[in-house]
Amino acid sequence: MAVTELFSTFALTMTYEEFWKPLTQIYDAGEAKAVTRFVAEMQCGLSLADLLAGKKMTDVDGIQKMLLSGEPVQYVLGKADFGPRKFIVTPGVLIPRPETYELCQWCLPPAPFNWRGSILDIGTGSGCIACTLAAELPQAVVTAWDISEKALEIANENAKRTHVHVSFEHVDILSPLTTQHSPLNTYDLIVSNPPYICESEAAEMEPHVLNHEPAQALFVPDNDPLLFYRHISNYAKTALYEGGKLYFEINPRFCKDTGQLLSGLGFHDIQVRKDQFGKERFISACR
Repeated sequence: MAVTELFSTFALTMTYEEFWKPLTQIYDAGEAKAVTRFVAEMQCGLSLADLLAGKKMTDVDGIQKMLLSGEPVQYVLGKADFGPRKFIVTPGVLIPRPETYELCQWCLPPAPFNWRGSILDIGTGSGCIACTLAAELPQAVVTAWDISEKALEIANENAKRTHVHVSFEHVDILSPLTTQHSPLNTYDLIVSNPPYICESEAAEMEPHVLNHEPAQALFVPDNDPLLFYRHISNYAKTALYEGGKLYFEINPRFCKDTGQLLSGLGFHDIQVRKDQFGKERFISACR
């Protein structure tokens, strides 16, 4: 093998340690290792056992450079895990979080395979909630809304890749809805993970989130933290069937306020659930 060819081969391969250690400039050691394992699996088809056995990652130097610039690994690879499925993600959509998959699991009725209800996902983003519920409730009729045309394109592609049918619609929940989008007693279940981070909380956020994920999907004004919850709940008052359920992912800071909002609008059987990290992250209510 020629010297130049040998050098090229070494330059394009990295060990587990060579990849994750420089990433500690951006992440703590545990997260740097997790990011490295994600790259190894998605890009190289290598498991942790492969890495620990000394197998090298190939053609990942460019990926490492992008990660060191602060770009989230999901955007670098264009993929994100969400439960047992993988979703396409781009900088135009929020990166799906494991907590949101917990919300999907909470939404499931006792006999999911035979459930034939109708579902609306408001603010669908990548479509991770809508596609997951469509996959796990195969008899359900699922509709999903978003204000972003780019997000709807990604969501449509994710529906194709997960082999489910979802009706995606361009709707702004903050604007007056047309007659087409404001019917009575249409849905059995409405679910949403709307923007809920106050603008003043931005200073506490990691730069790779703040500088890369879409602000439109993250933030609400400091003086109106329940903006989306109020609009969605008002819509759900008439759009849900009697006895239908409303599910939200929430900002733990405003858990009590969100419950009071729902109660004041006439919802009942209001329940709060903590996420895997012990934070009050979800709330449900019955019409």
